Amino acid sequence: MNTLPMPLDELAATHGGLSDFRVTAPAEIARLLQTLRDNAVLLNFNGPAGIVVSARLWTLDASRGVLAFSAEANDPQLQALLEGDEAVVVGWLDKVKLQFDVHDLMLVHQDDSSALRCSFPRELWRFQRRNAYRVRPLLRSSPCAVLRHPTLPEMQLSLRLLDLSIGGCALFLPDDVPPIVPGVQINGVQLKLDGDTAVSVNLRLQHVTGLNPESKGVRLGCELLRPSSESERALQRYIDQTQKKRRQFDLP
Repeated sequence: MNTLPMPLDELAATHGGLSDFRVTAPAEIARLLQTLRDNAVLLNFNGPAGIVVSARLWTLDASRGVLAFSAEANDPQLQALLEGDEAVVVGWLDKVKLQFDVHDLMLVHQDDSSALRCSFPRELWRFQRRNAYRVRPLLRSSPCAVLRHPTLPEMQLSLRLLDLSIGGCALFLPDDVPPIVPGVQINGVQLKLDGDTAVSVNLRLQHVTGLNPESKGVRLGCELLRPSSESERALQRYIDQTQKKRRQFDLP
């Protein structure tokens, strides 16, 4: 089954058309790519059949039309990605999703390092997430998500909740916990929001974002998968109450 990111026709339905989101000016494409590189954003190469390879942009040469990304030559999914006939790169700058198709992808070796190389994208898609209000929980309530690690089911995790909307949430994954691969579905997650609110949901990990080095962890951006009406009502009540409390205490 093909699990590439949402097709552009579906994105068009979600965002109300695509013309406002297509970037074709080479200078603007280069500027956005430079921002990805300068912020060391973790990018996901998405191939058919659920193939996902994570990498960071190392160099971009607009004059030669070449991009180079970090690569782990021993990654078992890397060869499958290279053998595929299509791939899409997805990355996030805060609440902005950047997406572009990959052409002429190859693995190159130099000395003791390897890199993924592809052609400079001819167009890039920039989507602003705007369909749901996100709120940061109050720290004193210590909200968390209790789940089992998707690849190590014997490992139960309690991850700090960074923010929440009616359609998604962000979790903090410490460096000492085995990584979780974007695209995976995590079932039976308990969102323990406060003493009065606990919601059971299924999540899909959409993207992993590096934080500052002092944080000692990464941000997991997750989509809530078809929550029940009861769960949606509980989430909306919690979001509304948290928003009111933040305004009351003049919190950002």
